[in-house]
Amino acid sequence: MGKFVMRKTNTGVKFDLKATNGQVIATSEVYNSDAACKNGIESVAKNAPAANVENQTVEGYETAKCPKFEIYKDNADEFRFRLKATNGQIIAVSEGYTTLASCENGIESVKKNAVDAEVVVEE
Repeated sequence: MGKFVMRKTNTGVKFDLKATNGQVIATSEVYNSDAACKNGIESVAKNAPAANVENQTVEGYETAKCPKFEIYKDNADEFRFRLKATNGQIIAVSEGYTTLASCENGIESVKKNAVDAEVVVEE
């Protein structure tokens, strides 16, 4: 089972979703309060398992309905994903992956690990 790790930053609070092996598989934006960060965690736990996947690296891709994972390429030509909630807001993002397959594995890992994940507050 994965876990959400909340931690303070210089400008607020953010979370990382970690897989059972401790690897960070998704990260949040910076929230201005613990409560807002916990809402973000709940949103990921609720939206990730049922989210569609929209691969924007394919020409003529079909637009998926939110909630969805959007796969795209960054400036370093790496594959990344962002998870958008039902309202279209980005609620989690990934690291860069060198292959599409590993990016897709990251999405599957988020779908699996976000469910019933414990929330840990890092001091």
